[in-house]
Amino acid sequence: MRCQPRKKYAVNICTNNRQPCLLCDEPASQPHPICVPCESELPWLDEHCRLCALPLPMSGLLCGQCARRRPAFRQVEAPWHYGFPVDVLITRFKHQRQWPLGRLLAQMLGNWLTHRFMEGLPRPALLLPVPMATRRLRQRGYNQAGMLAEWLAAQLAIPCAADLLCRLRDTPAQQELDARARRRNLKDAFALTDPAAIEGRHVALVDDVLTTGTTAQVLARLLRDGGAERVDVYCLARTPRPGNA
Repeated sequence: MRCQPRKKYAVNICTNNRQPCLLCDEPASQPHPICVPCESELPWLDEHCRLCALPLPMSGLLCGQCARRRPAFRQVEAPWHYGFPVDVLITRFKHQRQWPLGRLLAQMLGNWLTHRFMEGLPRPALLLPVPMATRRLRQRGYNQAGMLAEWLAAQLAIPCAADLLCRLRDTPAQQELDARARRRNLKDAFALTDPAAIEGRHVALVDDVLTTGTTAQVLARLLRDGGAERVDVYCLARTPRPGNA
């Protein structure tokens, strides 16, 4: 049974018509359906940790956690911090099947990454979406990380390998757990189906939001142990530490 929707049809109106801005209904006047004023007012992530992209008061620094122990992934690329209206757009895409919003966010993430590649960020050989638990996939009907990865793959001309990572068991939702419980929750939860496909290669994990980074750390360690030379993380938004604005 195919759970994933057919992406090119699900967002046909968004990509094949001259639409107004999806946020304010004014003419977008851009290739993607968001106007320049609305795009400029998104919560762009400026100052952040140079490894995990945690919002910080200054740019170019390491957060305390990365300074104490370097993560298994090399770098996180996220255009926005998890604030209004990006948080609402992600929620509507993720939980309310509003796929045109997800397509818009993916396109802007693709534009962001294209700019970063031009600045010298190494291009990965493969995009790997974070896998979803089977039970949750059946309930929701689609994996938003898989959709983002396939849209990015088409825009950036980088292959997407959706089946290289799999989830071995269903686990409680990470949003309900603190950092320590998240690590316990994900112990032995993932597997790499074909280590030869990543041997000596640079790969990038794709997800919607990076919160504590626990899932990214577990998957990056699995990929590095499986032979990947470098693992980056591409996501739409990065949350601040709990209690921080």
